[in-house]
Amino acid sequence: MTAHPAHASTGTYLKVAVILSVITALEFAVIYIRRLTPILIPLLLTLSAGKFALVVMFFMHLRYDTKPLTFLFVSSLVLAIGVAVAVATLPGEFLIFTR
Repeated sequence: MTAHPAHASTGTYLKVAVILSVITALEFAVIYIRRLTPILIPLLLTLSAGKFALVVMFFMHLRYDTKPLTFLFVSSLVLAIGVAVAVATLPGEFLIFTR
């Protein structure tokens, strides 16, 4: 039987909360910077993915779970992202609702 790593301290959770707050502030800030318009969507998706990873790892304690459970969760997330990207890049003829 393998030993589980010790859970994070309160200080670690506070640091993660501060990082999440900073990333959220960056998300709001980049919306107003016109020069970032060409890369706005990928930038926001990357920032959101980072926030998602931090929340899952620390606040949902996935960081301390077994590898198969982590693989199950991460593979489902990758599949969902792939489907979302595929649907977002479909040409208009295939959509039910036209733009």
